Amino acid sequence: MKNCPQGKVISFKKVFFEKKNHTKKKEYRALKHVCVDCPIRSACLGKSAQEKKFTVTFYQEEYERNNARVNSSRGSYMKGKRQSTIEPVLGTLTQFLGLRKINSIGIDQANKVMHLSAIAYNLKKYLKFTAKTVKSDTKAVCHVVLNIKTLITLQIRLLTSS
Repeated sequence: MKNCPQGKVISFKKVFFEKKNHTKKKEYRALKHVCVDCPIRSACLGKSAQEKKFTVTFYQEEYERNNARVNSSRGSYMKGKRQSTIEPVLGTLTQFLGLRKINSIGIDQANKVMHLSAIAYNLKKYLKFTAKTVKSDTKAVCHVVLNIKTLITLQIRLLTSS
């Protein structure tokens, strides 16, 4: 049940599937006699319409609940946290490391691709970090190779266990 601008009840009529954009919708319609003596009838209905009719998405309540959750103080905190930690990594993976599309079948295979991409991202980041801290090139290469070996063995264990 919805209300018109004058406070009259516009009742729910049906649920239908809109073919134009493939969405499930709810239709609300006011009866003809409700709109007959309305003072804002011409502004509300237009020239030729006899009754008020409008559609909303079938998932209106879920949208409103989600908007309330996102606009809360905890929701804005979590959005800021996500924007500062996760989205820069995904942006780097898609823009600079070529992960625009995952060409694998199934969630398990896609998960492995994401793990390998995360390994590549972390290795690139780690190589930049170790280059600044170690003075000798030989020590740096040895240090990086040992760390890469441990990281890869850990990731392989993770991938084979899942």
